[in-house]
Amino acid sequence: MTGHNPTLHLLVGKIAAGKSTLAAELGQAPATVVVSEDQWLAALFEDELNSVGDYVRCSARLRSAMEPHLIALLQSGVSVVLDFPANTIAMRTWLRGLLDKAGCAHQMHFLDVADNVCRDRLHKRNAAGRHAFAVTDEQFDLITAQFVAPSAEEGFQLVLHHHIEPGRK
Repeated sequence: MTGHNPTLHLLVGKIAAGKSTLAAELGQAPATVVVSEDQWLAALFEDELNSVGDYVRCSARLRSAMEPHLIALLQSGVSVVLDFPANTIAMRTWLRGLLDKAGCAHQMHFLDVADNVCRDRLHKRNAAGRHAFAVTDEQFDLITAQFVAPSAEEGFQLVLHHHIEPGRK
């Protein structure tokens, strides 16, 4: 794939901030694939996912299995949109290691969306029933409490996506 500089696109944002929507948009670029944690978790571990603890355990297993494949894709010249939430320092530490091993460019897309907007979107998403997982308000609160916004000191190439409420500039 001459002339293509593979990029690893990373996504940071609370539940229902729009990460998967942005991932799909980014995935339209030539020589780019989207790898969705939710799709893989649903396919491999759906019967095992009953709590946030189950998610943490299964997500770790998935990351371990996927890491060599993701590195191989990037090193072969394919860009990857990694639709895994880079919402904690621990997750971003794993992602930094992935970047170091792949030796590729990256962009960390931070969807800065207020909790109330995410919660409203979550309720609509749950009602529509088209998402692999329905998240309760209690689970939203528990997971959101673990969220840590990325900082410049972490050394990622940040791309900010701000949500503007209707009527605000």
